[in-house]
Amino acid sequence: MKIERHSQIIRLISQYDIETQEELAEKLNESGFQVTQATVSRDIRELKLTKISKPGGGSRYAVLQSVDQEMSRKYTNVLRTSFQSMDLAQNILIVKTVSGMAMAAAAALDEMQIPEIVGSIAGDNTLMCVARSADEGLVLMEKIRKMIV
Repeated sequence: MKIERHSQIIRLISQYDIETQEELAEKLNESGFQVTQATVSRDIRELKLTKISKPGGGSRYAVLQSVDQEMSRKYTNVLRTSFQSMDLAQNILIVKTVSGMAMAAAAALDEMQIPEIVGSIAGDNTLMCVARSADEGLVLMEKIRKMIV
């Protein structure tokens, strides 16, 4: 549950200009995660979120652009714990996950900023990653295979 919540936090702060812990808690609750302000505070600390200035004033939460090794390890752990199988069709990589974890796995891959991934879409237990070419699809598949081993 914590990994899913952390993935959702990253997704929410990427989508919305969230300025306060209370706003983040509200968005998480709307997303189906029942959290308290204390939980959100702890999550912010664990994810090492920072506040950045918004154009026109104010600030918002953001993930530091340079993903450190600890965050990379967390993203890899999301993939490893959710992974079931994968298959490649030209430039489209299909990743099967345990039920309910495809969105968390997609968020982890998105945050890793893997250059071969143009974009990804996730359902409940299936994630689709689009690469620029069939060759890059093979490279992507190998990168993910190395992460989950």
